[in-house]
Amino acid sequence: MAKPRENLPGNSGHMHVSLCDPDTNQNLFARSEPDPNAPYEDIKHLSDLGRHFLAGLIEGLPDVMPIFAPTINSYKRLVENFWAPVTVSWGLEHRAASIRLIAPPTASPKSTRFEVRVPGADTNPYLVLATILALGWRGVEKKLEIPIPPLGKGEDVGGASDKGVRLAKSLREATEKFKSKDSIAREVFGDDFVDHFAGTREHELRLWDEAVTDW
Repeated sequence: MAKPRENLPGNSGHMHVSLCDPDTNQNLFARSEPDPNAPYEDIKHLSDLGRHFLAGLIEGLPDVMPIFAPTINSYKRLVENFWAPVTVSWGLEHRAASIRLIAPPTASPKSTRFEVRVPGADTNPYLVLATILALGWRGVEKKLEIPIPPLGKGEDVGGASDKGVRLAKSLREATEKFKSKDSIAREVFGDDFVDHFAGTREHELRLWDEAVTDW
């Protein structure tokens, strides 16, 4: 369950991901030498492939929320001031951002990876990992550029310095964006999967609308 108690932070299902060369076992997100001309200090040690992968995650994140937050309860966790990310955001070792970059100088090159912090404990981890890889690889194939600056140290999501869009506040809002005709989810997964998965979430919404709760 993502949020069992209303006055405490919820239960996360953060996913860590890296890519390695199968022949050399080299971490493909790591840069052999620091980039003196990096657009942001945070990605000084991140490879070009890693930057494109990150850009793909950033661009696609709002469109795949029903996979990262699949239940009514998921969105009780994704609220401000409870250690959960609520906007599209990223940063080096930033534990408030939706995507935390782990890389030198705070980690070894072989440990370079992304921690996607949006998913909660109620997700299907296989679908979450497949989604991360699909979005990241779309960024690599399209050579996408990182569209927003990183969160700085001490900066929280939702603040004046946070340029990221607000993630869906409900399963209904998330599902509408997920199934829209121009959704990135449709681009990476195809119509059959999106229509089916959206249908399962709409079924849950119908059951919720009919439920008589303690509230």
